[in-house]
Amino acid sequence: MSRVQLALRVADLEGSVAFYSKLFGVEPAKRRPGYANFAVENPPLKLVLLEGEAGRPTVMDHLGVEVASTDEVAAATGRLTDAGLVTLEENDTECCYALQDKVWVRGPGDEPWEVYTVKADSPQLAKAAESTCCA
Repeated sequence: MSRVQLALRVADLEGSVAFYSKLFGVEPAKRRPGYANFAVENPPLKLVLLEGEAGRPTVMDHLGVEVASTDEVAAATGRLTDAGLVTLEENDTECCYALQDKVWVRGPGDEPWEVYTVKADSPQLAKAAESTCCA
């Protein structure tokens, strides 16, 4: 199963969790300090909320496509590279409190897109500087 991911940087995490719980009719699948994610079945969506600066408007952090396996990430990497896009691979990276394999590309407006799979849970939001996760 694949689903689109939308990661938002929000000023009011608790208010945003309450709003999106009502909007999609589901509670967060994961809660950590400064972080929440929703695994919405209908429409198929992974909504990630990242705590931002108080008083700032909500902004898009990044977009993504969650896939079921590392093989699907590898296939996406090949397809994107063959299409002439510049890719950045991150394997066994810790991002959004999960161990992931992923590939990043940039859209025409410089928006970051990732194709990723979650391999395991992780105790930290992001690995240090070597990851582009949640930058």
